[in-house]
Amino acid sequence: MAGTDDLAIVELGVGDAPAGLALSTEAQWNQNEADWQFFLSHGIVFGVRDRDNLIATAALLPYTDGNAWISMVLVTASWQRRGIATRLVDACLEAARKRNLTAWLDATPAGAAVYGPLGFTPTLELRRLRLTNATRGREGGQASLSGRADDLVRRDRSAYGFERKMLLEEFCGRSGSRLTSNGNAIALVRDGRVARHVGPLFADDAASAIALVSAIAESETRPLIIDVVHTQADFLKGLVASGWTVERSFQRMRFGPRTAPGTEQPFAVAGPEFG
Repeated sequence: MAGTDDLAIVELGVGDAPAGLALSTEAQWNQNEADWQFFLSHGIVFGVRDRDNLIATAALLPYTDGNAWISMVLVTASWQRRGIATRLVDACLEAARKRNLTAWLDATPAGAAVYGPLGFTPTLELRRLRLTNATRGREGGQASLSGRADDLVRRDRSAYGFERKMLLEEFCGRSGSRLTSNGNAIALVRDGRVARHVGPLFADDAASAIALVSAIAESETRPLIIDVVHTQADFLKGLVASGWTVERSFQRMRFGPRTAPGTEQPFAVAGPEFG
């Protein structure tokens, strides 16, 4: 079995998007090539190659107000459990330290067991749910297609305590993306590799959030996924009751001090790979 000590960590460029997509596809993640191009263009993406083959990645995406997100932590199956992911996360943390950034990430339960000893603090718990079958004809409010991107950015900032305008405007501007609103509830729906992703989603109460998701489901034919904040218990129960299936859990974690508290709890987030 080959060792890893002689495998250098390098910084990747936009030309590595297809190789990055191959890694996330192998892991059965929902990223598409546009997601990789965004991270490679606006973030700091580290990788490890075995000869000419990209075998592992991790990305740091800086936000405003002293924050950044660690994402795309991937290792191809034949190279897993050899410390490569830890080395790459350490590289992201060092890049964040040099820039005085607090780092966030969303981890699987197995990943959380690794990141905890590195100094990450648990914050939100998330649940990924999937709706496979089209649900046209269900009762529910009709979603407007005229949601405003600045409303989404404003509410997202109130939830996180820092602004992610660059990321959200990128998502909103993509072909196939749509902002849906229903009263004071608003959500983004965008394309992924295997399913459409609903989130972030903000609402004043669980009933409004459920009504908006129901309206979205009526107008979509592809499978849908949504990453729900676990403490939004009524919303989570309502989705399960209407046919959504819980697939897996994630743990949001933070390395460093929180720079500002959020004042609003989202019902769903943009996705564990994006925060």
